[in-house]
Amino acid sequence: MKSIAIILGLFLTIILVTTGCNAKNEMKVMEQKTEVVTLGAGCFWCVEAIFSRVNGVIKVESGYSGGEVENPSYQEVCTGNTGHAEVVQVTFNPDIIPFSKILEIYFKTHDPTTLNRQGADIGTQYRSVIFYHTEEQKRIATEIKNQLDGASIWSSPIVTSIEPFKNFYKAENYHQNYYEDNRNQPYCRMVITPKLDKFEKIFSDYVKKND
Repeated sequence: MKSIAIILGLFLTIILVTTGCNAKNEMKVMEQKTEVVTLGAGCFWCVEAIFSRVNGVIKVESGYSGGEVENPSYQEVCTGNTGHAEVVQVTFNPDIIPFSKILEIYFKTHDPTTLNRQGADIGTQYRSVIFYHTEEQKRIATEIKNQLDGASIWSSPIVTSIEPFKNFYKAENYHQNYYEDNRNQPYCRMVITPKLDKFEKIFSDYVKKND
């Protein structure tokens, strides 16, 4: 009986310690300073893959924003008739990565000068757009856009629109974490992987380190 009691005691201790660790980890996540911005830059598979690798980014979700249809499906958004753009909603810790750096990565990892188009992806659903969540985000986004335009980094003017956030509908589950789940798919190999290589080269100081 004693040995059974000892085993039960050890088992309960392990459960309590594990539960305590999980609770502490959850508390740490909850205590983090967070900010959210919603970004459209063409196919959300590409944008999600990039921002999921940014140090200080806590969560990235692919979805649809800026349209009038509630809870649109991917097929509906692809028609270009719902008004939505493919976007990623980025939750980040501004103490680790400031909003201005998030936007620098955003502008330099897609072409902000092509209207309703990124490469072979054509349509209003692929438009370049920043949906700001606060007036401070609007101010910073406008300043950075004007600075980049003034620097003539691209041969054509920036067409990225800066709009107030009004809705976000999370995309279907198979769109989430798409690159990681489909690395060998032709689009991933030919389009997303080169974008990631470019991002990791330019922003090496902001790439998440492997544990």
